[in-house]
Amino acid sequence: MDNSFFDIDLTDLDTEFYLRFYSGGYKDEEYGHEFLEYDIRHYPGDNFATLRYANQTNYRGEELIRKEVRISILVLNTIKKIVRESQILLESDNNWPNATRESKQELEIRAGENLKLLKTQNISSLVSIKLQKDVNGMSVFYYLIQDLKVLIFSLISLHFKINPIQI
Repeated sequence: MDNSFFDIDLTDLDTEFYLRFYSGGYKDEEYGHEFLEYDIRHYPGDNFATLRYANQTNYRGEELIRKEVRISILVLNTIKKIVRESQILLESDNNWPNATRESKQELEIRAGENLKLLKTQNISSLVSIKLQKDVNGMSVFYYLIQDLKVLIFSLISLHFKINPIQI
């Protein structure tokens, strides 16, 4: 197991950081390609990071939803802390179900020259994980994805509120 990625300082603001999550696939003729994707990117020297969110569902004729916001370094460091503490950087997808055109989840994390890319089929629940070879690794992946989704949805929701919260 390569631990070099885990040893890097994710809080280093002089290193480019990129995190991308994709979940989706091609369902059928009626719905086509449906997906949820978000990415977070920070360039060295910037005092902010960019969060991009996209959601494509053809349910009820919905259009592609795209949102982009700037997030503070404090929020970026919180995301990096969540990633580090999850220990996902120590995991491997070698014993996970292969992603397919119809069902795929990808997590890509880059810090400087270091890259971690994990791929598997869509994980619908913890029950489905219990039937796999690498229950522990897939559980780490599942919980990290859930934590990040909650944070990302909250940030997007707060940023695009019609009536902002007055302080």
